[in-house]
Amino acid sequence: MTLERGWIDPAVADEFPELELVQMTVEAGTGPSEPEVRDRLRYLSRRMAGAEAVAFRTRPIPQAYRVLFRHLGLDPDEHRPPAEAIVVDRLIAGEYRAENRLDDAITVAVAETGVPVWGLDEDKLSGPLGLRPADARETLGTAQYADELPDGRLVVADGEGVVGILFGRLARSHVVTGETRATRLFSVRAPQVPEIHLEEAFHICQELLTL
Repeated sequence: MTLERGWIDPAVADEFPELELVQMTVEAGTGPSEPEVRDRLRYLSRRMAGAEAVAFRTRPIPQAYRVLFRHLGLDPDEHRPPAEAIVVDRLIAGEYRAENRLDDAITVAVAETGVPVWGLDEDKLSGPLGLRPADARETLGTAQYADELPDGRLVVADGEGVVGILFGRLARSHVVTGETRATRLFSVRAPQVPEIHLEEAFHICQELLTL
């Protein structure tokens, strides 16, 4: 498994020198989840309950993302980091509910490692992904009714434009569908998160997407 480092705008790198975007491509799209994935979600639902869920945010990796959120100007108690959001959703729903192959693979990866992962349609991307501030009047993706972004908002971009908001929404024009042939997985690594946990999150996604 080969992980590729994304590019970082120099101004962003100066302000957040340890911030990294990491990506890899998996030759798979999405669709109904396999029984093995549904079983894994049920196992995680039993494991992540009650006191375990409450204690989750105090662990080193969730804490690293809470610290990063504060450095980015995001309140982690209002705009929850992805791993915490998944745990809260599990408590509200009573279980991790199967959605589709990609979303379920990401749920398992994030719940088991605490490292956030997202996926975009490889064929709709132009070159490697990176992090930069949004330009004036730039929009999120290219779909009709694409939302205009605030100037300077930190975004995930490829060679042609913005494909996602950092720790926010992805461009509807680039989402993975049932017709997607390959998925570009990417993650944003917070300082203090060990490389091995990043690799494990990608490995889980790759494994479950290609069952």
